[in-house]
Amino acid sequence: MTITQDALIAAAQNSKAWPFQEAQRLAKRLPQGKDGGVLFETGYGPSGLPHIGTFQEVLRTTLVRRAYEALTGGAATRLVAFSDDMDGLRKVPDNVPNRDMLAQHMGKPLSRIPNPFGTDYESFAAHNNAMLRDFLDRFGFEYEFVSSSDCYNSGQFDDALKGVLTNFGAIMDIMLPTLGEERRQTYSPVMPISPTTGAVLQVPIDVVDAAAGIIRFTDENGAVVEQSALGGMAKCQWKVDWAMRWVALGVDYEMYGKDLTDSGIQSGKIARVLGGHKPEGLIYELFLDAKGEKISKSKGNGLSIDDWLTYGSEESLSYYIFANPRSAKQLHAGVIPKAIDDYWQFRAALPGQDIDKQLGNPVWHLARANQSHEGAEAPGAGDTLPVPFSLLLNLVGVLGAGATREAVWSYLGNYVENADPAAHPALDVLVGKALAYNRDFVAPMLAKRAPSGSEAAALQALDAALADADPATSAEDLQTIVYEIGKQEAFGFESLRDWFKALYETLLGSEQGPRMGSFIALYGIAPTRQLIAEALAKA
Repeated sequence: MTITQDALIAAAQNSKAWPFQEAQRLAKRLPQGKDGGVLFETGYGPSGLPHIGTFQEVLRTTLVRRAYEALTGGAATRLVAFSDDMDGLRKVPDNVPNRDMLAQHMGKPLSRIPNPFGTDYESFAAHNNAMLRDFLDRFGFEYEFVSSSDCYNSGQFDDALKGVLTNFGAIMDIMLPTLGEERRQTYSPVMPISPTTGAVLQVPIDVVDAAAGIIRFTDENGAVVEQSALGGMAKCQWKVDWAMRWVALGVDYEMYGKDLTDSGIQSGKIARVLGGHKPEGLIYELFLDAKGEKISKSKGNGLSIDDWLTYGSEESLSYYIFANPRSAKQLHAGVIPKAIDDYWQFRAALPGQDIDKQLGNPVWHLARANQSHEGAEAPGAGDTLPVPFSLLLNLVGVLGAGATREAVWSYLGNYVENADPAAHPALDVLVGKALAYNRDFVAPMLAKRAPSGSEAAALQALDAALADADPATSAEDLQTIVYEIGKQEAFGFESLRDWFKALYETLLGSEQGPRMGSFIALYGIAPTRQLIAEALAKA
């Protein structure tokens, strides 16, 4: 389906999809873009390695960026991945080597602390910054990396820093009411770097000459020091730093988590004091664990990006992150199978949809998020998954300990035309994911129960019907056979739901399962009759 740019813009102006809603708000401020490109920013703290939260923030920001480009007919944009590597080390991470060495550099900027990892990078921050770039490159994001230390040390932030010093009193008026009494005594919008220890100091300062950037403070050794705050000799407190960065770089859009709502409010006020404005941006909800509790790295109750990619595809992770960013979502292994199947349902529907429906389809957005990604292609007609992931899981579960990729593909020949991994590479990837998921989450929980008297009678009827069925009977016709047996009053099922639940629990060992017609067609009539025989032997 060929779509003109005018038709795309018209549909984008009325789209209710959240990336377009965000893009529409940004376009009210910048309808034609701006010189140098509209700037989107996402922030990163290099005291730890990139994780699933990093991925979701860069992905969602990219989705809004692409939506804005479509809405404006191709206005130039940029995405900056900003590393706050000028921040002082407040705590030695638990998951790094040479922790004793790091402890000797507490308080120093992360970019001025030796590298504990034994790699070729010159500092702790340089190593983690490289890991961030590798991480983003792995997923094909288009971005520019910007380092806080480079901006401070090179003087790029000097003019903005002078603005902070010039407006020192007004910024204090914004910040002091938000602080406790004890914190007020030591708070300063600008934190000097100690000339004796190199640490970032949390001490009050006096502005001696704002235009020249000169400040006065008491050093850790008790000496009163007068020095420049420019050229990397100081850094701003977090909320002030955020606002100063927005103004200095000209940031137009930045989203952030709900836990930073208050920071966003204060930083927005400070940005206005500095002569700029708060960027447009979405406040997103945070991920929760399986119990509905906030995910904590120290608790280890979350799901890492590598965990997800062990059991699910990159596309399914992106799809799961796409939906409802303003709603808290549980992030655990149990959500992966549905995310995979939902993604492929949207992908199959996309080519035949009208433009307004396409713009509401998550796959439309995900296909454009990283167009430079090697191998990334927009979905085309007939781009479907021949077997749902949930059905693959059921097949692998029934095969049990003997399940292998080769065994799964031998059964797929009952259901899939030209059942060859080379002909269905996406399905072959998911076969591997299903084997891993079954091994770690399904097999340990499977427990086939014995059928009750009426359930056994129904299973006997199903077995007889399958015995008379042609091996080539379609999945739909097999589903009809199962339906008809479940509807017979003689077996006493209050609803078809009860019949299917009995099938799942006695044949598959699970409370939930697939369309039985599809499963029988995939697994084969004869093997299914063997499952029934094994269940009846327990009755």
